[in-house]
Amino acid sequence: MNRFQPFSFDTLGELTEFLPPDQRKLLERLRALVLECIPDATEKLSYNVPFYSRRTRIVFIWPGAVGWGGTSEGVQLGFCRGNELADDGYLEKGTRKQVYMKTFHRTSDIDADRVRALLFEALDADEAAWRRKRK
Repeated sequence: MNRFQPFSFDTLGELTEFLPPDQRKLLERLRALVLECIPDATEKLSYNVPFYSRRTRIVFIWPGAVGWGGTSEGVQLGFCRGNELADDGYLEKGTRKQVYMKTFHRTSDIDADRVRALLFEALDADEAAWRRKRK
């Protein structure tokens, strides 16, 4: 537990059971896309939500029911290096300088091809960051 959330999940299953049905469906669909595009990603709960990484953190899925993620409704797909993606305004930036996200309220809102393209680009940004760090 942390000071911003009155609960703590040890597993993705615990998180999934906690979520309202609409957010559960969104999380499952977004998770499937992430694992399809980045099959060797490490999945780890952090701040009570799933983060996916290879060399660095790439993306996270933040259900609104978990709170403290900037939304109370829908589910956010967040790109940890969003500022490095060629985005045409699809992602929400707010006042953030690095992490950009997209909030989904229904599974029908998910443009799978567009999300896949962003995930592949985020994977490339992860590799580039790792190469820069190694130099």
